[in-house]
Order: sequence, then structure tokens, then C-alpha cells
Amino acid sequence: MSNQKMKKDITSIFKPHLVPKEVYKGGKNIPPTNTKIYKLSSNENPLGASPKAVAAMKAALDKIDIYPDQTDIRLCEALVKDFDGQLSADQFLCGNSGSEVIDMLLRAFINEGDEVIFSNPCFLPYAVFSRWYGAKQVDIPLLAPNYELNVEGILSAITEKTKIIFLTSPNNPTGTYIPKSVMDDFIARVPKNIVIVFDEVYRHFADAPDYVTALPYVLEGHNVIGLNSFSKTYGLAGQRIGYGYTTATIANYVRLIHKPFLLPLTSIEAAIGALNDTEFVEETVQTVLEGRKCIAKAFDELGIKYWPSQANFFIIDPPLPEMEFTDKMMEQGIMVRPVSQFGAPGKVRITIGDTEANEALVRAFHRIIP
Repeated sequence: MSNQKMKKDITSIFKPHLVPKEVYKGGKNIPPTNTKIYKLSSNENPLGASPKAVAAMKAALDKIDIYPDQTDIRLCEALVKDFDGQLSADQFLCGNSGSEVIDMLLRAFINEGDEVIFSNPCFLPYAVFSRWYGAKQVDIPLLAPNYELNVEGILSAITEKTKIIFLTSPNNPTGTYIPKSVMDDFIARVPKNIVIVFDEVYRHFADAPDYVTALPYVLEGHNVIGLNSFSKTYGLAGQRIGYGYTTATIANYVRLIHKPFLLPLTSIEAAIGALNDTEFVEETVQTVLEGRKCIAKAFDELGIKYWPSQANFFIIDPPLPEMEFTDKMMEQGIMVRPVSQFGAPGKVRITIGDTEANEALVRAFHRIIP
């Protein structure tokens, strides 16, 4: 064996596109302390978890010694009911979180050298996960100053290698949305061999009259995938379960890489229970909408620069440098999230909490503003 071969180490067979760059880091957990801490950094449900979901999980604990459902069909059938029968069970795809559904779609459609388009500021896994498969990442930033979708920029960036376009509405971390007229025009102009992943995880909180989900486009047969999660509205962030819906052609293709026994039994039961908990969903949405109005009013009175939100959070231009502001808020018992990592340098994202948390947030602002 030659000396040159002997000198090579294990890193010589590492895939170049997996060399560490940016890595997605979730929000921090509440640190051990005797002081009351309000976690307004991860967009979690202000009311906790769906009671029906919790009850369903507890009932399933006696069965965790056996394998769960081999497929996601029971959850898909529950989703059919939740969508009022407008979609069939074979149009849904479920996974361990919305993030895993993103990963499944990238595995199904991306080969090394293919192109993925997204628009910063946005959810970091679009870029991070696509890099795992050797995709070329094409960032067409949202337009300043209102974080609007750059339709012409995206359309101009499409090439023969473009496979997936990520859209988000309401968008994380900006809270902004894509109006129906913009979506109608955009989808009509995208080539038919490109998949549009429409991340609508925060859709329950959108009340703009011209807000639109992926549903009408899927019903019309467009290559659109509506991405959803049980982490926000249903309060199941710790169970890690999400789903997407699309045309039967796309769903049946992606299902070819769906692992058997993919979903834990407790997650399946929790999700089905949550879908039946309409009272909890309504209370959650009402809490967020009321909190959103109150916090926006407080920001106006305090002179805080923020962007109108259709989600359960705000993005703000803080009165201090982002990390100093984050630390100062933590001293006041409020956890917030700097979002430079999401493509919004200098900005901070703040989750809408319950009444107590929102009042604590406003008091903290009064204490730290110079």
C-alpha cells in the first residue's frame, strides 16, 4: 500500500456538502431556577397541551411494550375528518414533526446538485436540511422593509435544476404572510415540474381576510404541499409530530420512503385526540389573538419597532443590541429569541403568551428601556 493511501484518514470519505456550516439550534429550555421564568422564545402554546391529547397519551401507556401502528393511516383518516372530507387519506403524509416531513420531501426529490429556493428571513431547516443532500441553496430574500415575498426574484432564479421552492405563511420569524392574490399569481407562473412546499404551521392564528392556505391549490391539482405541525395550536411540541397534505400522486411517491413504525404510539394517539379537541383549539386561537392586540398596543405606546403579525409571535427591532436585550429580558424573567440565525440580524422574536406572561413582558420592557 502506498504512503499516500496510508496518510488518508476517515475525513477523506466525508461528503463535502456535510462539512459543518450553520447548524439549526432550537430555542433554549427554561434554566433551573426558583425564579418565575416566562418562556416566550419558542412559539409554544400559551395554554399548554390539549387535554384530550394528554388523556389519549395516558390511555396508550399500557401498550408501549408493543410496536405502534406500522403506517400512519389512522392519523391520516383523522386528518380527513379534520379537513371536512375535502382530502382523502392517501393525500396526507405524517412524520415526527413538521421538520421531519421537510426532510422526507428533500430525500424524495433532491439529488446532489439540484437547487432549492427559499427566502430569508425564514425557518433555518430549509437551508440546513437541503445541504444534507447536496442541494444548491438559492436564497431570494424577502423584500424590505415589510418582509414581502419577492415573486419576480424567485421566478427569475428558477432553472432546470430547481426542484423545490419553500414558501411560508405566516412566516417564521417575521409573522408576515403571503396574500391570496400573490399566491394565485405565483403558482400560475411556476413550472409544473417543481414542488412548492407551503409551510403553514401557524395557519390557525392568521385572521387576515386575504390569507390563504395550501388547500385550494392542492384541490386544484397543483404541485403544492401544505406543511403542518401539532407543536403550536395543539400544544404537542414535546411529542414531535407533524404532517403534510398534497396531491395523491406526490403523496404516494413520497410514501415510498416512509419508514414502517415511524410514529410512536403516544404521538399517534395524542395527535388524534388533539384533532378532536376543538374547544381547546378555539381557546388557544382566542388567547393568541387577544394577546396579539394587547402586545401590539403596548409596543405602540412604548415606541417599539415591530412588524404586524399573523402568527403567535412578533419580530421586533429591540431598543438595545439583540444579545444585550435578550440578556436584559432574561434578568426580568422573560425568555426571548434573537433571530440572526434565521436571517434577520439584529432582530428578536417574542412569543405571545397567556395574560400573565404578556403583562410580565410589558413590565419588563418598561424596566429596561433607557
